[in-house]
Amino acid sequence: MSTKRVISIVDNDESVRVALNSLLRSHDYAVKSYESAFAFLDSEGPFVTACLISDIQMPGMCGTQMYEELAARGIHIPTIFITGKPGAPPELNDAVRPPVGYFNKPFNANNLIACIETALTL
Repeated sequence: MSTKRVISIVDNDESVRVALNSLLRSHDYAVKSYESAFAFLDSEGPFVTACLISDIQMPGMCGTQMYEELAARGIHIPTIFITGKPGAPPELNDAVRPPVGYFNKPFNANNLIACIETALTL
């Protein structure tokens, strides 16, 4: 059994999931990918994830709604949001912890890796 901490990716764009999966595996992370917030919430993901990378804009349930749902369930995962929609970070319910990071696509891979390293220390 692997002792690597799991980084989970939630993004409806398959090309983003594949690219992030490749990037993270090249840095020796264990990776799980999900095509939607519902797929993540309905899996073992919330219970095995050490750091969550989630798109904000997704059909059905957006990334911030998923993040708030996790908090409502008492699950607090260090989270990095990514988005293709430039602008200010989204507002979250005051009851949830702020995300660890926020990146506009395209983003610098080294900056993302540094943010993941920070998240894994929390």
